[in-house]
Amino acid sequence: MTATAPVADHSLILEGLVPLLDEAAGAVQAFVAEAKGAVKAKITGGGRIDRKLADAEQHAVHGFGWYASYAELMTQVAGWASSLEAAGKFSETDALLAQLLFSEYAAQLIGGIPMNQGEIIRPADLTASRETMNRLFAPALMRFVQEGGGQAVKSRVAQLVAEARGKATVEDTGLDETFEMIRDQFHSFAEEKVIPFAHQWHLNDELIPLDLVKELGDLGVFGLTIPEEFGGAGMGKTAMCVVSEELSRAWIGVGSLATRSEIAAELILTGGTDEQKAEWLPRIASAEILPTAVFTEPNTGSDLGALRTRAVLEGDRYIVTGNKTWITHAARADVMTLLVRTEPDTTDYRGLSMLLAPKLRGDDSAPFPTPGMSGGEIEVIGYRGMKEYEIGFDGFVVPAANLLGGQPGQGFKQLMATFESARIQTAARAVGVAQRGLELGLNYALDRKQFGGPIFGFPRVANKLAMMAAELMGVRQLTYYAARQKDEGKRCDLEAGMAKLIAARVAWAAADNALQIHGGNGFAMEYEVSRVLADARILNIFEGAGEIQAQVIARRLLEDGN
Repeated sequence: MTATAPVADHSLILEGLVPLLDEAAGAVQAFVAEAKGAVKAKITGGGRIDRKLADAEQHAVHGFGWYASYAELMTQVAGWASSLEAAGKFSETDALLAQLLFSEYAAQLIGGIPMNQGEIIRPADLTASRETMNRLFAPALMRFVQEGGGQAVKSRVAQLVAEARGKATVEDTGLDETFEMIRDQFHSFAEEKVIPFAHQWHLNDELIPLDLVKELGDLGVFGLTIPEEFGGAGMGKTAMCVVSEELSRAWIGVGSLATRSEIAAELILTGGTDEQKAEWLPRIASAEILPTAVFTEPNTGSDLGALRTRAVLEGDRYIVTGNKTWITHAARADVMTLLVRTEPDTTDYRGLSMLLAPKLRGDDSAPFPTPGMSGGEIEVIGYRGMKEYEIGFDGFVVPAANLLGGQPGQGFKQLMATFESARIQTAARAVGVAQRGLELGLNYALDRKQFGGPIFGFPRVANKLAMMAAELMGVRQLTYYAARQKDEGKRCDLEAGMAKLIAARVAWAAADNALQIHGGNGFAMEYEVSRVLADARILNIFEGAGEIQAQVIARRLLEDGN
């Protein structure tokens, strides 16, 4: 059996594609702008948004967040295409990926966006206005639906994906030469140092070898975004995205090693005293110390304002008592960014403070040797390599000088300042996982022979790969946009949340489809794709579960007076 794709049929690309992309994205933005009033009316009481009404209308509110996220993604893809065309670099591959993505997303916008496998949000859930819904039937969108994603287009995209086998990305990312040099460096590193060993580390539930951690430190991974004056590389969030992508492509555990360093550094840079910056940042940048983030508690989840772990000031030290859970890399870490309640009479976020809490590094035989600490491992199906723990504090001591910023009651505010970077990086990790899903699915489809030829020749196999590549291109551009906003000093919590929301779903879809291509073999633990599926599943939970993320996006937009 041979693939049905034409060799090189440029006639598959819609005439005037780049302005058509822009027109289509504008129509979706117009729908979102008009639907906003209808959604807002559903949850408004007494002239303001009513929290109880918003909770009762979660489906519509969260769905509005999804529609707005699609609109932004499509806007960024249109901008990417326009930039490449202006530079004379808009290839057939780039054009067909954009066209296929818009064809699929335009159809979803009309028929319903899958918020997950069992919840579909449709235009009528947001608004009853036929005029507003007709925005989604704009000529540009309808052209994509009717002409942009037929079988010939999908087959050609799949063929182009196959021709790009072994490359870091299928499309031209639009990034400059410096970023692509960084990508090449970490792509090669991952191919040599991580991919050959990661699956066995996963199966054995082993900690990432310290030798590898040291090599990553020597490459500057842990100080990538820390200013040069504190021993870091002084690079921005876009560089962080590229590095996180490539390392997460190899194994999300390795790609996530720097997340805790990123969070700790961001906390100290934005909220720390000059003395704390000078003491901690160079040691984080050099990987002399490994941080971990200690925020979540049993029964609180995303409701951080309700946490109960308390720190009582006694002289020049805090005495910490309480419990934390889902703490990544906790045993091996040397310092904790520890969120505690320092004002016992408070019951919300206003009584919280952040401590820079040193601890002794543990190992498998003695994970928590520090006095006043105890804990145990939480066994997980994926996202291994650093291990997850629950921790108990009973008389744990932290020097009072390690109160972040030197003022109590600032912990929640300080933590919120890190969420943009954390969610941008999580989106990048999701892109890396999705990329690996695409690679594994492609390799298996090309190598696996059945009925006289590779299974890649079957359209329903090739179509899965084509859609993976198209969605990957889209979330890359949305993630890079959020990173650029951050690098330019602009508020980007909305864009970061949108990137994380869609990228997590794309990673899961890519992993799930890659496993489907493997058939029964994909369900066997010896195949790497089984690990990628387990790893992908966490992305829609941590750094803000998908439901929380959609709510945050929607509330930001709905509370905007414009």
